[in-house]
Amino acid sequence: MAQAQIEQTQTRVQKNKVRAHNLGFPRIGVERELKKSLEAYWRGDEDAQALDTTGSTLRQRHWQLQADKGLDLVPTGDFSYYDQVLDMSTLLGAIPERFGRGEASASGKVDLDLYFRMARGRAPSGEAVEACEMTKWFDTNYHYLVPELTVDQAFQLTATRFFEELDEALEQGVNPKPMLIGPLTWLWIGKVKGENFDKLTLLDRLLPVYREILEKLKSRGISWVQIDEPILVLDLPEPWCEAFNTAYAALAKVKIKCLLATYFGALEDNLELSCELPVAGLHLDAVRGGEEVMEVAERFSDKCSSGQHSSFEKILSVGIVDGRNIWRTDLDAALARLKPLHILLGERLWLAPSCSLLHVPEDVEREVNMDAEVRTWLAFASQKIDEVVALTCALNTSQEAQQGESVSVLTQKLEQQFAQSRAARRSRAVSPLVRRAEVEARIAGIKDSDAERQNPYQQRIKQQQAHLQLPKFPSTTIGSFPQTTEIRSTRRQFKQGKISSEDYIRAMRAEITHAIREQESVGLDVLVHGEAERNDMVGYFGELLEGFLFTQNGWVQSYGSRCVKPPVIVGDVSRPKPMAVDWIRYAQSLTEKPVKGMLTGPVTILNWSFVRDDQPRSQTCQQIALGIRDEVQDLENAGIKVIQIDEAALREGLPLRRKHWQRYLDWAVQSFKLTASGVRDDTQIHTHMCYSEFNDIIESVAAMDADVITIESSRSDMTLLKAFEDFDYPNEIGPGVYDIHSPNVPGENDIIGRMEKAAALIPPERLWVNPDCGLKTRTWDEVKPALANLVRATDQLRARYP
Repeated sequence: MAQAQIEQTQTRVQKNKVRAHNLGFPRIGVERELKKSLEAYWRGDEDAQALDTTGSTLRQRHWQLQADKGLDLVPTGDFSYYDQVLDMSTLLGAIPERFGRGEASASGKVDLDLYFRMARGRAPSGEAVEACEMTKWFDTNYHYLVPELTVDQAFQLTATRFFEELDEALEQGVNPKPMLIGPLTWLWIGKVKGENFDKLTLLDRLLPVYREILEKLKSRGISWVQIDEPILVLDLPEPWCEAFNTAYAALAKVKIKCLLATYFGALEDNLELSCELPVAGLHLDAVRGGEEVMEVAERFSDKCSSGQHSSFEKILSVGIVDGRNIWRTDLDAALARLKPLHILLGERLWLAPSCSLLHVPEDVEREVNMDAEVRTWLAFASQKIDEVVALTCALNTSQEAQQGESVSVLTQKLEQQFAQSRAARRSRAVSPLVRRAEVEARIAGIKDSDAERQNPYQQRIKQQQAHLQLPKFPSTTIGSFPQTTEIRSTRRQFKQGKISSEDYIRAMRAEITHAIREQESVGLDVLVHGEAERNDMVGYFGELLEGFLFTQNGWVQSYGSRCVKPPVIVGDVSRPKPMAVDWIRYAQSLTEKPVKGMLTGPVTILNWSFVRDDQPRSQTCQQIALGIRDEVQDLENAGIKVIQIDEAALREGLPLRRKHWQRYLDWAVQSFKLTASGVRDDTQIHTHMCYSEFNDIIESVAAMDADVITIESSRSDMTLLKAFEDFDYPNEIGPGVYDIHSPNVPGENDIIGRMEKAAALIPPERLWVNPDCGLKTRTWDEVKPALANLVRATDQLRARYP
């Protein structure tokens, strides 16, 4: 940027007030209040009024917290009782017929039980029904409910909760910025049902409802509305790019200021399109697409323009604080990036986190048991708002000081915040927790042969069949069994030191024995130990690997009431001792049937953790892979002949732009193979992937060379199997036959029908029968009849395919 341009711009604005805002706040509550209230309602222990009271209390608390911290605009519409995409679908009246769409359309409302039947397939009232499909939100670990679209799809403003919550905020006195999922993004993530058609043709029917929503917001005096269009960071077909111009020209007829929010990546070839849309502002993710921010700022500083809002009038919102990781922001570096933008844009520069803070825990100050020094390295949602406000104040204070205003008190506070940021950065750089020479030496010694099995699958499978003696259509489960209140209580007492190690081992062995006996009683072929000792499939291993630290209250919503506490990878990773061998060896001692050794793979551990940001993710993944490799070899040496290494999160780590895929897939697949390739040919390696579409990466999935892969299929109505229409998958596969996220028990005929679809694409001799995912969230009363039906269905399949 030329110095003359900067000087000219400096004279344009007399008072360059930057504004601070947020794109969304965690909704589950610091004590997981929403989770507890939801589950009480589903059990029938709490009524709808009690659930609404919990929701209202959380909303008002979160709004006030953000306003008190100094945000100029506080988001509304970010709260949800299950999922924000489901909320958008119900707001638009996009309710499939099986849930009672006609009743909702007639009343103009969606009651809680209709809503929960869409989400879970069951609610306290109404008939059980197949739930909406669930999948991952872009490349995050958050799950959303997929909108269902039909050729005759009608839209109607239906749900009133969005406006009721906005009215709450207005009554509370905060300055709200309602947020909506944009029409193009909502259509893009929807799935066509029934007759095939181009879902983009629904846009003309959809836009009038969006306009009606904006009109209602305008009538309430709302000055700004946030419309999220994250698909602008994807590879978009030309018709979809053209549709953005059509859609936003139509929405611009409503005289309300729209902030178009993009996040999770760079705009790249969609940059010019995004800059020229007739909206009042544009939000960019400056963490994942930072190289574009100055280019957009320069465009917005020019007086040439097109559309209703000229580029010279537009707001640029810069997502300067990372909304997806928990490391403290380098405030000095961030401020240095922002100053040239401030010079160019003045008061038309806004600051925010990169994306919604839904993806991080709420408050690091609650981590009272964490090492005090390490805690200074971290920033959760509350602290990230502090960082946004601090940077905003720093820019504004600098301008005020130039104008001769008194800012001494504010300056003192800012200097303290910046000093704390510098101290944390220095502390982390020299901490012995971060770098370990022996780990780095082992990484340097990796050879290509370390990631290859001794012989190809065609030779290995013969040895495995001879050793395991499994029937056609072997039946198994994915790994976990119900995590009962008793199990959780025992684990908690042990961690609190209230019971001895011996008592804990005795209790967990009793649970393992129960799981083995239940599986034997229904007749499964390959058993699991049930994972009673594991709080979480990633957290369990993180606690036993060096290089990780854990929070006490760092809960993040995964979907609905499901919350996780992602581990924090703070330094170099290694495995000091065996992690699961004793539990699985004990399980195998109880039965003649093979018991799977259950492990979580390195890519999943990486993608489901808060990852250190001071080295490439690929290097961290290799470190984890070597630790899991040691565990795999110890399991084999303990006599375990079937070992499952779950890579549930392989696809969600995939870059959003196709041109970046192969680099990621190369190191991700290599990391998995590094864990699995140190065993003999007669040891069978399984992996599992859940709730991810992988049709477009099927070749890389095959390159993992797992002997058996199990996948989610039932909730997507087996559509994931389309990957096998054109690709001859070489190894064995278990397409999940029932949805474990629903409490509904699958019938035998349902399971048979799904397996017959699979057998039409995959040779029956290479098919396994299993649920979609682990069963920890279900009850034994649900699991036992479901598995009994699965086994009976398997018996019929063997008769049909002799």
